[in-house]
Amino acid sequence: MHEGECINLLDYRLMTIDDYEAAYDLWIICGNGLNDKDDSREGIRKYLNRNPNNSFVAVLDEKVVGVILCGHDGRRGIVHHTCVSPNCRRMGIGHKLVNLAIDALKKDGINKVLLVVFKKNESGNAFWESQGFTLREDLNYRNKALVEMIRIDPEYTK
Repeated sequence: MHEGECINLLDYRLMTIDDYEAAYDLWIICGNGLNDKDDSREGIRKYLNRNPNNSFVAVLDEKVVGVILCGHDGRRGIVHHTCVSPNCRRMGIGHKLVNLAIDALKKDGINKVLLVVFKKNESGNAFWESQGFTLREDLNYRNKALVEMIRIDPEYTK
């Protein structure tokens, strides 16, 4: 099968909790920073229930090959855990997922979107730059865990 044929067989649709296992497997393969609370099945279920129209999957031959977890707080859009299967990259899947999520945010009246990318993730940073996301050097990202969480991240466990 040629690249173009593969693209024509792709289907894009809203992510549901039924996509959790496939999405989680992709997040692990792609090295997304995960934790045992927010990224558990129940954590993702809560997120999708709160943001039912903003997260999408790309499906090829009934297999999830791309995912974007996206939502908003009523003011700002937030993109989480975007990835495409390594053997399906450079085919426009990530670009299409980003456009679907941004269009959904616009429909919800959201005017600005943010995301976080690990500094070491050169390909991820290059991808987001190519999608028009600029690096903010005037901010410090801070967080505080309200409960104890276990990180599920290959870089962290080394």
